[in-house]
Amino acid sequence: MAENAEGQEKTEDPSEKRLREAREKGDIARSRELTTFLMVISAALFLYFFGPSMMAAFEEVMIAGLSLDRDHVFDLTKTLDLLIAMAVASIWLIVPFLILMAAVAIIGSSLLGGFNFSTKAMAPKFEKLNPLAGLKRMVSMQALMELLKALAKFSLVLLVAVVFIYLVFGELISLGMESEKQALAHSAKIIIEAFIVVSLALIVVAIVDVPFQIYQHQNKLKMTKQEVKEEYKQQEGNPEVKARIRRIQMEMSQKRMMQKVPQADVVITNPTHFAVALSYKPTEMSAPIVLAMGADFQALQMRTLANEHDIAIIEAPALARALYYNAEVDRPIPDGLFRAVAAVLAYVFSLRDGREASFDPNTLFIPPDLKQEEPVN
Repeated sequence: MAENAEGQEKTEDPSEKRLREAREKGDIARSRELTTFLMVISAALFLYFFGPSMMAAFEEVMIAGLSLDRDHVFDLTKTLDLLIAMAVASIWLIVPFLILMAAVAIIGSSLLGGFNFSTKAMAPKFEKLNPLAGLKRMVSMQALMELLKALAKFSLVLLVAVVFIYLVFGELISLGMESEKQALAHSAKIIIEAFIVVSLALIVVAIVDVPFQIYQHQNKLKMTKQEVKEEYKQQEGNPEVKARIRRIQMEMSQKRMMQKVPQADVVITNPTHFAVALSYKPTEMSAPIVLAMGADFQALQMRTLANEHDIAIIEAPALARALYYNAEVDRPIPDGLFRAVAAVLAYVFSLRDGREASFDPNTLFIPPDLKQEEPVN
């Protein structure tokens, strides 16, 4: 099990933040064996299909370069021009091959961890000059794996090469009985075929190396439980601090809410469990607005403030519960409770104007979907 510098076991999978930071540093899963296999097999296939035409083109360049006339022999300038022309023609012949190798190298290295360019990875790392750190890397699990891969590649390539030579041994012997040009062409064919067969053998090494590199990269980035906690605190904030902030915000919200109670037209109560303060200005509002609401101690505070400011307190248990559970502060009351609230406000406004009025909370209509059961003490 991997451990950090403090000896704690790294048992947790790396977080997205950890993976992102590693990617920014250029630390991503890479398989050199996969890239090597793709480059070698691409080169082999390119030479197999286009090698004969390339050799024929090179032959023409050589023939043209060696077909000197008298002017080239006695004129150094013309000789240099001929050599430059031969060099340019030769370069143009190998440009497709170089482009293919560059493209395969880029694509092959991006297959496992994706394309990633990091300037941090290019920066010099002076800690690598530390001989102790270098010795530690030499005896690490990664170094052992690299040694085993090198031995496996050597053994595999040697085995495949021996088997191939055994299979084409008759052709190799017969080369001495062929004409010079035919023998050269036949030899080139055998060499390219050997190149392809040996290249295909490397796929076995790549198949083993790819999952190992993924596992090793994930294992290297694993985190301890403490590191996960610290990262969570950095991203989300300390839970204790966040809880305190929420508590302060709630207290401030409640304080602001209580300051609005004196502006209410009526406070509807449970009578002891809940209290809801409503305001309604017919010329300014399309529906009554909830100014404040609270339960238990807050409900007591609201009733106390209502008494201090001569605000009507109406006991309507079913309506108070429906408002408390379905309404929102600073928002209009739910449409389904408008009829019941209108009856309460009509009664309150009648008393305020000195008119006689009667009110029975049991007759208030509360829609079934808004009703709430009486809380149990």
